[in-house]
Amino acid sequence: MPNFPSSHVSLVTGSSTGIGAAAALDLAREGSRVAVHYNTSADAAREVAGKIEKAGGTAWLYQGDLSTAEGARKLVSDVLAGSGRIDCLVNNAGSLLERKYLLEITDDLWQRVMNVNLNSAFWVTKAAAAHMVERGSGTIINVSSIAARNGGGPGSIPYATAKAAMTCMSKGMAKELIGQGVRVNAVHPGVILTPFHERFTPQDRMDAMVSTIPQGRAGESPEIAGMITFLASDKASHIVGEAIEINGGMLMD
Repeated sequence: MPNFPSSHVSLVTGSSTGIGAAAALDLAREGSRVAVHYNTSADAAREVAGKIEKAGGTAWLYQGDLSTAEGARKLVSDVLAGSGRIDCLVNNAGSLLERKYLLEITDDLWQRVMNVNLNSAFWVTKAAAAHMVERGSGTIINVSSIAARNGGGPGSIPYATAKAAMTCMSKGMAKELIGQGVRVNAVHPGVILTPFHERFTPQDRMDAMVSTIPQGRAGESPEIAGMITFLASDKASHIVGEAIEINGGMLMD
C-alpha cells in the first residue's frame, strides 16, 4: 500500500535535479501527486514530470523565481489553484551561487544567497502554512545541509549561514505549527553526488571530503529522498522539529 492517499499533493521546490528530483519521484512512487517546481531548468523538470507520469503518477510543472517574496507567493497560489491543496511542502530550492572567501564576499552576493536559500523557504512556507493551518494538517520538510553544523567548505560562508538559519527556522516553525496539525522537520544531507557538487566542488576537494566519511563513499539523492518521504508520511507522525543527519557518519550527533 502507498504511504499517501490518492488526494495527497506534494510541492517540491527546486525539483528539476538532484535531491529535489529524487524527492519528487519518491513521493510520487508512494502515491502523492507532485507539483514539480523549477526556475530555469525547464527541460530537466519536464523529464522528472515525465518519469512520474510514465510510472502512473500525476505531476504538474510550475516555474517560479523563489528569490523574491512575490515569486514564492505566486508559486503557492498557482499550485493551490491547480490542485486545490498542498499536503506536503519540501523546501529544497537553493544554491551556493559561487564560492567566495570572506574578504571577497560582496553585500550583493550575501543577500542573493540568503534570498535563494533562506528567504525563499520562509516565503514559500508562510504561504503554504496558511493553507495547511486552515485545513488542520500538513507536513513541511526543509532541506538544510551538513554545512549548517560545520560551517561548510572553503568559500561557502553565506551558504552555510543560510542553512544554519534554515535549521533554526525549522525548529521555530515546528513549535508554532504542531498545535495546528502541521509537522515541520529538516534534513541535513552530507556530501551527496548531485549537480551541486559537479558545479561548485573541484574533484580534488570532493575526494578530500569523501575521505572523511566513515562509510567510505558519498551519498546519493535517493538516500535523502527516502527520508523526506518518511518524514512526510504518517509513519513519522510523532517526529517534530528534528534535523536528521544523513551523511554516512561524516558528522554524528
